[in-house]
Amino acid sequence: MKNSFNKPTNVALSLGSNVGDSKNTIKESIAELSQVVSDMKVSSLYRTEPVQMRYQPDFINAAVVGKTDISPIALLRYINIVEKKFGRVREIKFGPRTLDIDIIFFGDAILDEDRIRIPHPEFRKRLFVLIPLCEICPDLKDPETGKRICEILEEAKKKFRDSVEKI
Repeated sequence: MKNSFNKPTNVALSLGSNVGDSKNTIKESIAELSQVVSDMKVSSLYRTEPVQMRYQPDFINAAVVGKTDISPIALLRYINIVEKKFGRVREIKFGPRTLDIDIIFFGDAILDEDRIRIPHPEFRKRLFVLIPLCEICPDLKDPETGKRICEILEEAKKKFRDSVEKI
């Protein structure tokens, strides 16, 4: 399904895993994403302490920025297929998971629908999203605020003390 822009659209994705071989899962899932996202820039891997539900293994996180020519809903469907391929089961909100992929930005789209919210509603509070995104695309702009991702990161560092370590 082509997107309504009729041209490739920039997308920013966040990936995380804390069950199984998380490093390998992240790397392999990025290869899967290359089927629908081209010209990818991929961040380093980061080790992150769990934020919401503390008593679980640390997460391995990364970010991807690239281009897609499918719609936001089609991208979400594809992401759900990739997550399932790597054993994702949605049992406990904020709980352990083999793979979690979030759409952070889809061009300058602002969507608030039942199945999808873009920009991701929590990204401004998550250093494990902001740090990898700032690494690979510091001038990426939030369509809601117009702020660059690295500006948002600096603001978030003053509020949140999450442990995010490059590995």
